[in-house]
Amino acid sequence: MTTLKAEKRDLSVKAKKLRREGFVTGNIFGKEIKDSIPVKMEKLETQKFLKTNQKGSRINLSVDGEDYDVLIKDISYDAMKGQINEIDFQQLVSGEEINAAAEVVILNHDMVQGVLSVHLEEIPYRAVPSALVEKVEIDVSGMKIGDAIKVADLAIAKDKDVKLNVDTEEIVVSLSAPHNAEIPEAETEEGTETAEAEK
Repeated sequence: MTTLKAEKRDLSVKAKKLRREGFVTGNIFGKEIKDSIPVKMEKLETQKFLKTNQKGSRINLSVDGEDYDVLIKDISYDAMKGQINEIDFQQLVSGEEINAAAEVVILNHDMVQGVLSVHLEEIPYRAVPSALVEKVEIDVSGMKIGDAIKVADLAIAKDKDVKLNVDTEEIVVSLSAPHNAEIPEAETEEGTETAEAEK
């Protein structure tokens, strides 16, 4: 399990000020935490960490030397500034079911002909910490025009330790013909002649 370092945050210092100083703010919450714990993390270290860990990842959060087994519950981005503002962490308790989401990762995208549409970017579910699923990989190399992959087709749907929070008939990925398919020349000329005749 990977570790991210954090410090307890002084709430008298505004989050905006901390962000200007190069920090990302966050909160830890959970069943065994009476009040949420406000934390701050170094921005550059956090950005590097999030390249391999995303929403739904189980990590070790080291706060002033104290370790917390947590799930990255939510990441708040500022799209305009291109920065991470806030991260929420949920403390995991052995045997306690929590709501989580597995990231959908598409493999071999470049091997399909047509327009590949991803309808679900994550699969919401409920499970105990030992059964958490961080990501669902979908190999689309064998897909043909008109094919669709539903939630029911995924390995996570067959995992008896996972309770899905989504309809298994929902389409995750589909492949359709390109919208800009060329119109045969004969049809184009015929259409032009008809248009001219109508004038």
